[in-house]
Amino acid sequence: MEALETQGVRSVQRALDILSLLTEERPSITIKDAVAATGLAKTTVIRLIQTLEQMGLLWATSNGYMAGPGLWRWAHLARSSWELPPETKRLMRDLAARDRETVNVYVARDIVRVCIAQQEGPQPLRHVVHVGDELPMWAGASAKVLLRNAPAALLTRIARSSPYGEDHVRQLQEWIDEATGRGWAVSHGEREEGITAVAVPILGRSGTVVAALTLSGPTMRFSDERVETYAKDLKEVANHMTERGFDHPLGASY
Repeated sequence: MEALETQGVRSVQRALDILSLLTEERPSITIKDAVAATGLAKTTVIRLIQTLEQMGLLWATSNGYMAGPGLWRWAHLARSSWELPPETKRLMRDLAARDRETVNVYVARDIVRVCIAQQEGPQPLRHVVHVGDELPMWAGASAKVLLRNAPAALLTRIARSSPYGEDHVRQLQEWIDEATGRGWAVSHGEREEGITAVAVPILGRSGTVVAALTLSGPTMRFSDERVETYAKDLKEVANHMTERGFDHPLGASY
């Protein structure tokens, strides 16, 4: 019985692996693509793709398989669940217009952080992370505030996923303590050279960190004076978000 359950879970994982091959840059895939990317036998890939097609999750075209109409229902459900209230969107627009840098909201998901909302800054040279993008937690201003009260075991796993290995735990804890102490965090080129970000926590009704609000852009525009100003502006907006309630669909990260 347990073997059958394990096999079922493996099949689901393999099917999701195939779906994850579809991106904006690659809107369709062939069976050959799926075999090469997953390392699965061709017969297994064909069986999985046929099942996904029957469920409406893939759609056969002359160029291969594209996302199927069955995904629309899930996409609509995800959007309605995660879409921010109009007032929160307005606050983000106003902040981006005032400080002229890109505004993002991130939430923690295990060893990564996920962008769930963005308002691009008005300047031609700007930092852009797409909604839905996953970024590592071993660096970055938003990670430093999201990891407040994170258990030691999680920090260890995050450190192991970094280029620096398990010893990176000490640096992570120093960053977290510093961000907790002053109420905001900054990063200069920690993950991507030439990019600076400032982040503050968004709190749920219980007082736990449920998300991070950030401003990011080219390091050359983030002087020490501007960083202080951005932190102040971010905290003001984050406080408004907290006051209006930012619990749904987010809960405490840890």
